[in-house]
Amino acid sequence: MSKDQEGRIRSIDLIRGAVMVLMALDHVRVYSGLPGGGPTPGIFFTRWITHFCAPAFVFLAGTSAYLHGRRHSGLSGFLVTRGLWLILLEVTFLRVAWTFNLDFGSYMLAGVIWVIGWSMIALALLVKLPRSAVATIGLAIVFGHNLLDGYVAMLIPTLGNDPGSALWKILYVGFYAGPVGSLTILYSLIPWIGVMALGYAFAPILELDPARRDRACLGIGLAAIAVFLVLRGFNLYGDPHPWESGRMPAALSFLNTTKYPASLDFLLMTLGTTIALIPALERARGRLAGWLATLGRVPLFFYLLHIPLIHVLAIVVSKIRLGEVSPWLFANHPMGSGPAPEGYTWSLPLLYAVWAVAIVPLYVACRWFAKLKRERPDASLLRYL
Repeated sequence: MSKDQEGRIRSIDLIRGAVMVLMALDHVRVYSGLPGGGPTPGIFFTRWITHFCAPAFVFLAGTSAYLHGRRHSGLSGFLVTRGLWLILLEVTFLRVAWTFNLDFGSYMLAGVIWVIGWSMIALALLVKLPRSAVATIGLAIVFGHNLLDGYVAMLIPTLGNDPGSALWKILYVGFYAGPVGSLTILYSLIPWIGVMALGYAFAPILELDPARRDRACLGIGLAAIAVFLVLRGFNLYGDPHPWESGRMPAALSFLNTTKYPASLDFLLMTLGTTIALIPALERARGRLAGWLATLGRVPLFFYLLHIPLIHVLAIVVSKIRLGEVSPWLFANHPMGSGPAPEGYTWSLPLLYAVWAVAIVPLYVACRWFAKLKRERPDASLLRYL
């Protein structure tokens, strides 16, 4: 296991840094007007590569929780406090950053920061159990939740605004059954609570000697990919949408697994690959690896900065291209904005150019903040960013 002078595990920071950069790409796409996932291979893979972000982010949040508990007492209290803080950020600061409007009564978003917050609160209870029990619960949630697919498909048309319906939407169904009041559930709590639990149970593997760690990561990662290939290839289980449907080329359809709510196939595809890459990332060196590790040290700080920055850049692009700032940029992004107005949609090269421009100031800010945290390790408030 490769650790720096602060005892941080290099591969975790590298993965989180890569996740942040790819997540920024998808969030630039939100303001570009380009669809998510098609119809061309370029647009499809621009969206598909970002599918690795949320699973890695949630899984490693569980891993980091375990490592935090090894160094500090009061893990459950920390997880509850941090979880509530993340939920508050999602429905206040991030809600305004996405939309640049204050119409809270019409639109709220339960995004990835929301689900990480609630998963941390759930993990605060689970960490009282033996690690083997946490792993068992995580596996049961991740592998078992698609057993509900048939029932949920029949249930969705009956869901309304009563408390029972709201609970179903928050726990499992999400936006497919409509919002909970003004709250649009992008990330339902299941299966993400299970993903974080598995990340927590996985953490001790990273503390093994390098040879054992590499064998374990490769074994787990490649096994997950193999199970994905079998389940997806034969449509046995794990995703409610068969890939031979003909809606897009077969190779793309095969990879087009369900993210909302995240299917077993989606999680096997993304987490299996992420875990299998850990041995290589532990050995990664060079300038790019250093840049990504810096971003991975302060992922929440990056997240809080990148959405308003990208939103501002989209306004600048609109002014340059159209001669005016499109009112669409003040709509309820990313879920309630509706289609982009005629003539607004960007080209794919422009999307990538804006993404590249955004990464530069984000890196500079994150390098400064990572240095601040390193120089002030006892500043308790900095732990929450």
